[in-house]
Amino acid sequence: MNQDQSVAQSSQNPVLLMENVTKIYKNGFVANQNVTFAVEKGEIHALMGENGAGKTTLMKVLFGIETPEEGRILINGNEVKIQNPQHAIALGIGMVHQHFMLVPSLTVAENMVLGMEPKSFGRYGLLDFADAVRQTREISTKYNFSIDPEARVKDLPVGTKQKVEILKALLRGADILILDEPTAVLTPQETDELFVQLKRLKEKGHTIIFISHKLDEIKSICDRITILRHGKWVGTHYVKDVSKEQISAMMVGRDVVLKFEKSEAIPSDTVLEVKNLSKVDIEGKHILRDINLRLKKGEILGVAGIEGNGQKELSEVITGMDRFEHGDILINGKSLKKKSVRVIREMGVSHVSEDRMTYGCAQDAAVWENVISDRYYKKPFSRGHLLNMSQIKATAKALKDTYTIKCDHVGQPVKMLSGGNIQKVVVAREFSSGSDLIVANQPTRGIDVGATELIRKELVRLTREENKAVLLISADLNEVMELSDSLTIMHEGELVGYFAKASDLTEYELGLFMLGEKKQSADHIRRAMYEHQTD
Repeated sequence: MNQDQSVAQSSQNPVLLMENVTKIYKNGFVANQNVTFAVEKGEIHALMGENGAGKTTLMKVLFGIETPEEGRILINGNEVKIQNPQHAIALGIGMVHQHFMLVPSLTVAENMVLGMEPKSFGRYGLLDFADAVRQTREISTKYNFSIDPEARVKDLPVGTKQKVEILKALLRGADILILDEPTAVLTPQETDELFVQLKRLKEKGHTIIFISHKLDEIKSICDRITILRHGKWVGTHYVKDVSKEQISAMMVGRDVVLKFEKSEAIPSDTVLEVKNLSKVDIEGKHILRDINLRLKKGEILGVAGIEGNGQKELSEVITGMDRFEHGDILINGKSLKKKSVRVIREMGVSHVSEDRMTYGCAQDAAVWENVISDRYYKKPFSRGHLLNMSQIKATAKALKDTYTIKCDHVGQPVKMLSGGNIQKVVVAREFSSGSDLIVANQPTRGIDVGATELIRKELVRLTREENKAVLLISADLNEVMELSDSLTIMHEGELVGYFAKASDLTEYELGLFMLGEKKQSADHIRRAMYEHQTD
């Protein structure tokens, strides 16, 4: 599809026009180059691109977080210079971030009015809680959002927290809503419910900018799509006129395989055994309850569940990032109880953490330092107390090429790379470590379609060609269902379902297990897993 077929503006008076925007950071990185972005009133407009393509920066410019070097912004035909987020809100622009900006210990009503609290006795009085509840009820009713104003946010399901964030923006007068990966942690049922609400907002005249990597969702709910690549505008199209394959190709500049094909798994030796594993938090609440798992070489076992139901804790106790009180975990038949992270790695475990910036990499360190940080003390990278720099640099360059890490050179600090390339640095280290077990927790979260394709292919290759075992934890249901050979589901710290063939499960049925509306017995799960895993 050529640029002549693109529709940069389908009306003469868009509600939002960002025209010829250029943003250059202090280090000289050109994040946006002459980008034009036009959005009509009452449409749901998708903004897509690989990580580092410039979409986040463009939205930061719109929300007043960044100031562009060139270009202008028009709201309803009037040019504005947006100074800060407060100014953006005053102009009718609201932003719902991927990671919720809510105070868990406060009620819904208290969160709703933060920064604009009604007072009981004038300007310096106490919070008028009754008025906060009234405002929350009124706006909930107006937009058909069923939310209890007096509920504590920490007690709400993820889908309801998402609604609170949207209502917060609407209460502040948002006509233009920016939604950043709004379905990243939602079940199919919660996503369907969110889409109903978004369509209602559209019917009431609100305009929605929808940032997502999920092509099915873009096709389902969006009217038009704007694609950025390498900081430049590639095109704006009516969603109905472009296929998912065409969208992917425009994003990465080449054809991308969307439907994943993999050969049948041939399991061999048992690598991971989790026996009656339980863990409680500091308040005495069970966050893992009687978990039993077994995973063999040559296969991918998926773990699905709404975030906050124990998946993170499971990955952390297996990899030594946290301790556990009851039960045991065996790697190749040996217990890892009370072992350090390094010892567990030496036992044959590698770990792709869900938080790549905190636990996956050292941001200020170079690419080469990050990719050998788990092996620098071993031969051939170490000569006694000295590093073998020629071998280290050669290995780093080889991994850079294999995993297509886009950096100027391997001495470049990791923090200078895009999110997708930082993730490639992490997986390059973990996938090349020689481990028998790879614990991959959200391995493709928040990265572009090109990097996602590479990581998914490599996970399958490692099991099929190198006989590795992969424990895949993912909130992306398409990913966990397509990549996994077998699949288990967690809810409130328990395993509530197991399927020897992930393909036997529909996405809708999976959502019911994730919500706790369906559940298999612990005996059934253990029996099904061990029958499937019989030596």
